[in-house]
Amino acid sequence: MAQVEATTERVVAADAETVFDAIADYSGTRAKLLPEHFSEYEVREGGDGEGTLVHWRLQATSKRVRDCLLEVSEPTDGELVEKDRNSSMVTTWRVTPAGEGRSKVVVHTTWQGAGGIGGFFEKTFAPKGLGRIYDLVLDRLEAEVGK
Repeated sequence: MAQVEATTERVVAADAETVFDAIADYSGTRAKLLPEHFSEYEVREGGDGEGTLVHWRLQATSKRVRDCLLEVSEPTDGELVEKDRNSSMVTTWRVTPAGEGRSKVVVHTTWQGAGGIGGFFEKTFAPKGLGRIYDLVLDRLEAEVGK
């Protein structure tokens, strides 16, 4: 099994604190940011950053659906980590200042992929697909908090 990685980033026209607060607001803003690839969204514990437990189903392709139960932590300022209890998937959100009233958002997801030929295709195509999904999330984030 090989590690698979997908990274998406964007500069958003809002300060880093506003952007981070929106991303960490699972009981409010976060649900608005998720495109149609996400379903069955439910906050099960907490709802604001560290200590949140959130569930959703992620449909990456017409045949690939992942049931996610994510534990949220904030290891450092401006960093939010979502660890899936149902798989090896970990998504890290990093928000840093990028000039006056702007911030850079980097979404980085890793997981242990399949072995063999299936793993080759997963490692080749899954990052692009997940990148497109997180581009949609970042589009919605900018629409929500951008100036």
